Amino acid sequence: MAKRKRTPLAPPEPTILPQKKNYRQRAHANPFSDHALQYPPSPAAVDWSVHYPAFAASGKTPEFADVGCGFGGLLISLAPLFPDTLMLGMEIRVQVSQYVQDRIAALRVTSQAEPTIPSPFQNVSIVRANGMKFLPNYFAKHSLSALFFLFPDPHFKSRKHKARIISPTLLAEYAYVLKPGGIVYTITDVKDLHEWMKAHLTAFPLFEPVDEETLRAEGKGPIVDAVYTSTEEGKKVERNGGDKWLACFRRVDAH
Repeated sequence: MAKRKRTPLAPPEPTILPQKKNYRQRAHANPFSDHALQYPPSPAAVDWSVHYPAFAASGKTPEFADVGCGFGGLLISLAPLFPDTLMLGMEIRVQVSQYVQDRIAALRVTSQAEPTIPSPFQNVSIVRANGMKFLPNYFAKHSLSALFFLFPDPHFKSRKHKARIISPTLLAEYAYVLKPGGIVYTITDVKDLHEWMKAHLTAFPLFEPVDEETLRAEGKGPIVDAVYTSTEEGKKVERNGGDKWLACFRRVDAH
């Protein structure tokens, strides 16, 4: 009797990446609202193994933080370039943060060529959080080497300027979580906001301006390129032929 031929197993269906159209939400959120957020009492209370299971045994904590990460373009661009650096996005909007979470989960599956080789997106994660209120709850003193504020809400009206993400009150917190030598990256398509952020960072004693050429000479060119081009907002500005204003600052050592 002839042996029956085995029917080969069909290849598994590829994981479908989430579609932004299914995660619609208003472009901006009020940073002073409570938003019913849950947050850790201190960085020591965060279980980073939940966010980065492939690094659970390493004891590593995030070094890059994208505040107001939007749809996660920067994180997704940088993750494969710095595979050993943990990166965390912070986004206040429910639907948008859920999209990024689902996007990362899908990329971890679809980009894994072999079961024994970790995907290049194991080093990136997101929390739904208000960075204006809870940044020190997630990041310990001098733990970050890069802090990103890309195309933040300009809050055009004077009475709304207190809601801008760069302000004298918040700069002390940014200096606290950044290690000496760490870089704050800001970019916007609004000239007035660019001048505002640049003026406040320049006036703060723990930050000093650093130009793009210097950053590229230090090997940070891929980061600068991603700051310019990886976000939804940045791509929209390009499509519309608008200008982008970059300002970067180094955390100086107070001693």
